[in-house]
Amino acid sequence: MLRAHARSYTASMQLLARFPTTQIARFLAMVTALLVGVAVPGCADPIYDTSTPDALLDAVQKAVKDGRPEDLPQFIEIAARDITFDDGVTEASAIGDVKGKLSTMLGQLGRVSSKLKARFAKDLAKSHASPMTQAQRLADRFGFGPIVERAVTEPFAFLDESRAKLKAVDLGDGTAALLYNEAPVAGGFIALIETGDGWRVTAPFELVQSNEYWPQTRHEWAVLASVLLGVENSLLMFESELDAGKFKTLDQASERVGRLLGESVVVQSVIYASMKGKR
Repeated sequence: MLRAHARSYTASMQLLARFPTTQIARFLAMVTALLVGVAVPGCADPIYDTSTPDALLDAVQKAVKDGRPEDLPQFIEIAARDITFDDGVTEASAIGDVKGKLSTMLGQLGRVSSKLKARFAKDLAKSHASPMTQAQRLADRFGFGPIVERAVTEPFAFLDESRAKLKAVDLGDGTAALLYNEAPVAGGFIALIETGDGWRVTAPFELVQSNEYWPQTRHEWAVLASVLLGVENSLLMFESELDAGKFKTLDQASERVGRLLGESVVVQSVIYASMKGKR
């Protein structure tokens, strides 16, 4: 089984090598932008105040503090074109599917994070007491662990910690600029917009549509949904191994989850880049 995993990982890396790193990085950056804040609220979801731009930022922080990362997707607005694809699915429906999978994936990530922190509390305390540089940890372990350890133990900490540095500037036309340390977030790619349900995080339509990696077809939206589903499945697999007690240290656990996520995202990213005709 371990050999099969190694072959799978090696094949993934070989596929990735066929594409320029910058192209994959741009696609992953676009996916990350979607993850910043986004979901389809259920009937039992708490009601968040998003009546003003600042209230929206507070609501995002509240969802993180309350341990409800699955609520984050409801805070984003993705403009859909008024089109219907060949299979009868509208773009709005395709976007809704992506949001739904994102919500489920974030919830799974939150559960894994909670279990890791509970299981390896001593390791985390030791790490915080005597932090090593990333270069030192990479030299010690030669793997994914150092890169993903904080991402899986504190995946939403940035949204909480950055609140004091985030500022919303209401432009008076139903939009607001989002600033971090007085500089536009993502160069202005991410902004705030007023909707019938309150304020939401968005990306200006003209900017996302001109982005070379933004989904334009039904199949491209489906692949993006598959990326999120792949991440969720990797987290589910890791959770079952974690529950079975297969890891003695946090280093071992973070190394394993890093490889699982890496394989999944890399393969799906290469598929997406191929569909966009990127060489």
